[in-house]
This record gives sequence, structure tokens and C-alpha cells, in this order.
Amino acid sequence: MTAVDLKPTTRAQRISSLDTIRGVALLGILLMNIAGMGLSHAYSDPTVSGGFTGWNLTAWWATTMLFEGTMRGMFSMLFGAGVILFTSRSVGDINGVSVTDAYFRRVSWLVVFGMVHAYLLLWIGDILYAYGLVGFFVYSFRNLDAKKLIIVAFFALVGAFLINYTDYATNRNMSLASQEAKEKKEAGQELTEEETGAIEGWEAVLAEAKPPQEVIDKDIASRHKGYFSVVASQSKVAQFLETMIMYRYFFFDIFAMMILGMAFFKLGIFQAERSNGFYLIMLLVGYGVGLTINYFETVYIVEHDFEIVATGKASLSYDVGRVATTFGHVALIMLFVKSGLLGFLQRALAAVGQMALSNYISHTLITTTIFIFFKQFGAFERYELYYIVFGIWIFQLIMSPIWLKYFRFGPLEWGWRTLTYWERQPFRRD
Repeated sequence: MTAVDLKPTTRAQRISSLDTIRGVALLGILLMNIAGMGLSHAYSDPTVSGGFTGWNLTAWWATTMLFEGTMRGMFSMLFGAGVILFTSRSVGDINGVSVTDAYFRRVSWLVVFGMVHAYLLLWIGDILYAYGLVGFFVYSFRNLDAKKLIIVAFFALVGAFLINYTDYATNRNMSLASQEAKEKKEAGQELTEEETGAIEGWEAVLAEAKPPQEVIDKDIASRHKGYFSVVASQSKVAQFLETMIMYRYFFFDIFAMMILGMAFFKLGIFQAERSNGFYLIMLLVGYGVGLTINYFETVYIVEHDFEIVATGKASLSYDVGRVATTFGHVALIMLFVKSGLLGFLQRALAAVGQMALSNYISHTLITTTIFIFFKQFGAFERYELYYIVFGIWIFQLIMSPIWLKYFRFGPLEWGWRTLTYWERQPFRRD
């Protein structure tokens, strides 16, 4: 058989629990992305723009506690589970070479989609490019058993911690050197060239992390210009994120969670095959550990007024907190799936998950229209952005099931499958 003999997963072959959790993760990702889409330099630091008191602080606190890194974590885990599903077809149906061929076409196209998403659709926080690149690496681990996969993921997370610690230590040392030089200057003593450089270096770090209002105003003004002007100005940021940030931060983050997703699939966790008791213990331990760590991180950051070094120190436990919380989310969703409650909502979430790529890109199309074409970038306070989020949620929960009544796939899923299998796929339902 050749690669074109491969066929995409039919609706009957889909695992509904995977679609449901994918739907939750897809909607949840917008909770975090919206701040970057609608505000300047305010994704993680509300003191920069969008407001940081009252409901704005509450919005930051809630999303940071519950969703920072966890929705992305679930989505990454599901991608890892998808690698197992995609490459474990029956030997009687296809041969191994064809699966490999199709898989690498699949992730290669994801890289292309990600670049279009970031550079032309103007969402520099795109995750598709990163998933495509990391997808090349995780393929080699698909045949490991669950225990070995967990060990691999652990060491990847250790790598992420070491990078975080290096950044924290660098900023801490720069801050201390700058403070000592300033104290010496205030005492009327002459500074050495190195001490002067320490002050200037730390001020540059502060200016980048917490830009002054004139920089914020300039950024907002640049987003209100014509489309091609915005493309030109944002392309530099997108390039930085897809190079330096991709390999320094995103790689370990995404790789570890994809590997854990493979392990969870092999353990039957994503398929809702484990007992209610198992999921209940997983929920209690996950939330008990994760939310406790997240709480103390957020309290520490707020008490230190979002100061850079304090934020870096709090981030040292970031992966422990967000991975544990992610496990809690997974357990809660699986208990919800197994309960059979709110069947209409489960079906709607599963439909959103089946159309995850189309719905993810539609997040960008909707918000780009609002913030760029209607020139509303920087016009909302942080908490007001969530009115837009809830509106998009309702729209996608209603429209996704309706779409799938008439079509086999979402529009982008259909295009991705056609390019993957190198054969035009049926689109409309009979």
C-alpha cells in the first residue's frame, strides 16, 4: 500500500472523551491568550496595561491560579496522545512506512499553518508552529511504555526548571549589582565602568519587562495602522518567539507534556477507562498540590508588586504547580465524562474538540477583527476582555455541533487531512 491508501479517523472511530477534553482545553486557551491579543505587554503582568486593581486583579489572579500553563498543558498532552492514535493503526490496513510518511507530512503542514497564523493572521502567540516542530521529536518515543515515558517527561521538566533558575539567578544578580552601584553613587563615590554598566543593564531589563507608558502608547498606535503595517511590525516579534523563545522555553515545556500525554493514553486515563476512585484521587492530589503551589506563587508576586526578581523566584515552582493542576483538570473532566451529566454540553464540547484547529484559528480571526481592524487594541480593561471570551465560547459551542451535522470535519481539519493523505477527503455528509 502507498501513503494515499491511508484514511483519516472516521467519526465512529473517535474517542469522545478525548474530543471533550480537547474542547475544554481549546476554549480554556483563549482565557490566557486574550490578554496578549487585546493588551500591550500585559500577558503575565497586569501592572503594565489593562489595569491591576479590582476586577482586573481578580481576573489575573483567577486565570493565573487555574489556567496559566494548564490549558496549553492539556492541549500538548492530547497532541501526544494523538501521536499514538495516528501511528498505531492496524497492520492489516496500512504499512509502517506509510504511517511514518503521513505523520511527518502532518506535522510539517502544522509548521506551515503556524507560520501563516503568526505572520499573516497576526497572532504572535501561535502554538501550531511549536507543536509541529516538537512533533518531529516526540515521534521517536511513541513505542516506549508508560513508565519510561513518564521518566523522559520528568527529565524534560528538570531541563525547563534549570532554564528558569538560570534566568532567575541572572536577574537577581543583575538587580543586586545595580542596587549596590546606585548606593555607591548616592554616597558620592565614583563608579567604575563595570558598576555603571550594571545600572544601565538592569534599567534595560526593567524597560523591556515593564515598558513605560510612552512605549505602550506607541505599541497601541502601531496596531491601529493598516494591515500590512501591523504585519511588518509584528513579524519581528513573531520571529523572536519562534526562534529564541521557542528553543529556550517552549521546547521543554511542550515536549514534556506531549510525552506525558502519550503515557496517559497508554494508561487509559484519557479514554475514561480508569475507575472513578482513580480519577477522584488524581483530582485531589493534583489540585491539592497544584493549587496550593499556584496560590503561594500568586500571593508572593502580588505582595512584591509584580517585581521582576520576585516573579522569577515564584516561577521556580511553576512547572510543579501547573503540571499538578493540569492533572487535576484532566481528572475532573474525566469524572464529568463518566458521569453522563449534561449530555448536551458534553456533546457540544466534543464537537468543539473535533474542530479544534478551525476553532483555534477562528479565535484569532475574531479577535484580530475586533482589536486590529476595528482598532480596539488597548481599549479594554483586563476583565472586560472576558466578555469577548465568553461570547466566543457560546458561539463555538452552538456552531460546532451544527457544522458537524452537515460536514465530516471542520474546514481546516478537512484541508489538513487532505494535505496529510495527499488525497482530497470527502467533506459533506451523505
